[in-house]
Amino acid sequence: MGLKLCLAGATGHVGQELAKAILSAGDLQLISAVGRRGAGQKLGDVTVDGTLGAALARAKPDVVIDYTHPDVVKAHVREAIAAGCGVVVGTSGLTDADYIEIDGWAKAKGVGVFAAGNCSVTAALLQHFALMAAKQMSHWEILDYAGDAKPDAPSGTARELAYQLAQVATPEWKVPVSETKGMREARGATLNGSQLHSIRVPGYYSAVQAVFGDAGERIELRHESTSYAPYVTGTLLAARQVKGFTGLRRGMSDLLGLTSPA
Repeated sequence: MGLKLCLAGATGHVGQELAKAILSAGDLQLISAVGRRGAGQKLGDVTVDGTLGAALARAKPDVVIDYTHPDVVKAHVREAIAAGCGVVVGTSGLTDADYIEIDGWAKAKGVGVFAAGNCSVTAALLQHFALMAAKQMSHWEILDYAGDAKPDAPSGTARELAYQLAQVATPEWKVPVSETKGMREARGATLNGSQLHSIRVPGYYSAVQAVFGDAGERIELRHESTSYAPYVTGTLLAARQVKGFTGLRRGMSDLLGLTSPA
């Protein structure tokens, strides 16, 4: 029968790629799907429901995969946990405080939740190399790029990178951001000690860049997706593993066996 999955956001850009991959995988079974605008459509033998509640009432999955919207993802995670399902979160927009809550819900229910701002392998590698750089470099800033239709800023990828970097070190500046002359906003937002700058223009899918500098030298690390396909492999890897642990895990590094330099 295979691992039973519910795909929320099934008719979105990433969801459509995931649905194809799930339907063609021998060890996975799509038993329900959610798409607010795609309700009533067919994905294989599955009829898309308009709400997660309706999908969970139709059949209980082993794992709920969420690629929906920042406005609903936290409620979806809580609903899935309450139903005793493992959860894989690919939707961005959740904060560190949200993740603390989710970890508590998951542990109380005895289920696993995996969340990643970006499920691609190269995004995980950028994060891994950035943590190595932060051990050696005293200054850095983060830029994230997306199309102008992306509603949240910074991106989940950038949020996750700032969170991980904070576990290693804190960047330094000769002029503290709080003492900026002119427009303080020009220095970006401060998150977990890192300065973040979000660029939203047409032509981008998703990109994140970490710029590290020291006296007389600079290194720039950049990940860029040019389609939604890179998220599929990592998401399904997480779905296959999330039933094997309890509580929240964040980021692809652990799933890929990348040792933290922290």
